[in-house]
Amino acid sequence: MKTNGRNTTVVVGMSGGVDSSVAATLLLEQGYNVIGVTMKTYSFDEVGGNVGNETSCCGLDAFNDARMVAVKLGIPHYVVDFTESFNREVIDNFVSEYLEGRTPNPCIICNRTIKWGELLKKAASLGATHIATGHYANVGYDETSGRYTISTARDSHKDQSYALWGLSQEALSRTLFPLGELTKPEVRALASRYGLKTAMKEESYEICFVADNDYRRFLHERIPDMNSRIAGGDIVWDGKVVGKHDGFPYYTIGQRSGIGSYGERVYVTDIDANTNAIHIGRNNDLLRMELVAKNLNLISIGKIAEGFRVQAKVRYKDDAAPATVFPIGDGRFRVLFDEPKRAITPGQSVVMYDGEKLVGGGVIEKILT
Repeated sequence: MKTNGRNTTVVVGMSGGVDSSVAATLLLEQGYNVIGVTMKTYSFDEVGGNVGNETSCCGLDAFNDARMVAVKLGIPHYVVDFTESFNREVIDNFVSEYLEGRTPNPCIICNRTIKWGELLKKAASLGATHIATGHYANVGYDETSGRYTISTARDSHKDQSYALWGLSQEALSRTLFPLGELTKPEVRALASRYGLKTAMKEESYEICFVADNDYRRFLHERIPDMNSRIAGGDIVWDGKVVGKHDGFPYYTIGQRSGIGSYGERVYVTDIDANTNAIHIGRNNDLLRMELVAKNLNLISIGKIAEGFRVQAKVRYKDDAAPATVFPIGDGRFRVLFDEPKRAITPGQSVVMYDGEKLVGGGVIEKILT
C-alpha cells in the first residue's frame, strides 16, 4: 500500500530485532516522519523462566538495541507499558485455552489486541496516522472490492500472513509492511549497509513470555494447584485405558513424547478436558478431513459464500491445501479439505487463501471427520 511519506507520520513497533530496525530505516529513507515505539508486554519476574537473562523481545537488551537504532537514525523512541492489557488479553487466554484442552496461538491474539489494538491508540496520541512493523507480508487496497488486503511476502520461508488474519479493515488502512518484498538475507544485508547494531542479531522463536520454552513450568507457576486438578487422568487407546498422564494441558495433538512406550510410534490424537483423558493412536489416526472454526474474520472479501473454494492452512508452517468453506453463522464456519490433513488442533487457527491473497481465518473449535 502506497502513502505519501513526506506527509505521513508513522509509528514503528521496534522490538530490538533486525526486521523492525530495517523497517524503520526504510521508512525514514522514503521520507516518512518516523517514531519508534518499543512495547513492554510482560515482566520476567512475573512470567519466570528467564529471570536475569532478559534477552527476548521484552528484555533490557531488546529495549537498549531498539533505542540505539533509533538514536543512530535520529528518530524519537519511546518504551510503552502494555503489560496490563497483554496479561488480560494474551496470557490469560493462553492459560484458559490450555485448561480447556486446546492449544492456543498467542501471537495471533497479540497481533490483533496489542500490536494493532493498543499500538494504534498510542500512535494516534503521538500524532501518527499509521503504524509499521517488521512483519513479512504485504498490505494493499483493492479498488474493485473497496477492501484492504493482505498478501503473502516475497520470502515464502519468512511469510507471516498466517498470523495476521485477525486484523480489521480499519487496522489495515493504517498499516505499512516495509519488508514485504524483501528476503531475510536482503534485510540483514541492508542492516549491515546501514550500520545497524541489530544486523546479525539472532532471532527468537519461542513464545515471548515463555522464554525458556517450558510450557509445563509456566502453567504450573501460573496455576499453583493445577497438578492436583488435572494430573493422573487416563491415556486411552482404542477405547482402552493404557496409562496415566501428568495433566492434559501438557499435551497437544500430534505429540509423541511423554505418553509412554507401546512398541510402536503413537501420538496424541485427542484431548478431552471434560473427562481428563488423553487419546492416543497411530499416525493415520491424525489424518482428518473436516473442522469447525469460530471467530471468522474476513480480509479480502466481505462475505463468504456456501461452498467457497480456498487453500487453507491449519498451522503456521503448514502447506496450504485445497478446501471448501461452508458458513454456519455466528462467526462459525466449516472447512472440508480435499485430502486429509494431519494433526488438526483445536485452539490453533485455520487460515484461508485465494492464491497469494489472505481470505481470512478463524480459531479451530473442533474436528469433525
